[in-house]
Amino acid sequence: MEPMDILGKSKEDVSLPKSTMFKIIKEMLPPDVRVARDTQDLLVECCVEFINLISSESNEVCNREDRRTIAPEHVLKALEVLGFGEYIEEVYAAYQQHKLETLDSPKGTKFGGIEMTEEQAAAEQQRMFAEARARMNNGVSSQKPSESDPPLES
Repeated sequence: MEPMDILGKSKEDVSLPKSTMFKIIKEMLPPDVRVARDTQDLLVECCVEFINLISSESNEVCNREDRRTIAPEHVLKALEVLGFGEYIEEVYAAYQQHKLETLDSPKGTKFGGIEMTEEQAAAEQQRMFAEARARMNNGVSSQKPSESDPPLES
């Protein structure tokens, strides 16, 4: 597949938020490890390509079932077809957790008439980040990154 040849979109049109990706990369590494900027960019590109690969195969699975909407089951089947079967259980668990969180959260119910102040929304977002960080570290609570953390460059 030609890089980023997706529905006429150029490579610059399809990407992931680099600052978010850099935070994820940094959180997954020991504090004394630094990552060169070009390595960070490469990791982001790898993630985009992986998403494209999974999306494309999920679409193929969906089409074989004569469906028009890609469902989570199609993504799980695509992982298996592409040789990522060892991740299916973990991906499915993350999907189940996401379903539970969105059902229980105001976001899942379109705020259900609940109004949040900007401060409340920011606090809720930070709480959710902390929960996600803990899940990513297999329940091991990690140090909350501060605004003053140095960049990941080497």
